[in-house]
Amino acid sequence: MTLKRMDNVLIVVDDLEAAKAFFIALGLKLEGETTVEGPLVGRLIGLKDVRATLAMMRTPDGQGIELDKFHTPNAIRFGPVDAPVNTLGLRRVMFSVEDIDAVVTCMRAHGAELIGEMQYEDTYRLAYIRGPEGIIVALAEQLG
Repeated sequence: MTLKRMDNVLIVVDDLEAAKAFFIALGLKLEGETTVEGPLVGRLIGLKDVRATLAMMRTPDGQGIELDKFHTPNAIRFGPVDAPVNTLGLRRVMFSVEDIDAVVTCMRAHGAELIGEMQYEDTYRLAYIRGPEGIIVALAEQLG
């Protein structure tokens, strides 16, 4: 058995349009969008009467983020939208960027909230921002 690659990460959202706009502003491209439904989908994911719209986003290097909006059954919110980073479960996705200040400024103009930022020695600058649906995105800029 050989692991070949990570294909994508799934983020379930209520406002698909806002989530797509957020990731497009960040620099991802919308690869495609479709609606899936029916018993095959339900058996795969362990739910009944599934109908969902999926939007596949790609980073410039080809990594994927799948945004899903469930129409049926309704999505279940687990915890507050603005849950802190130490909340159990998948909490953030990190991207390598050039000019972290410009990216933070751009994303704040698109409604993102700056959670915090720091510099690690002379090697990295890091920032955490919160976007729609409480999605936390970490940004890393390599220095030098």
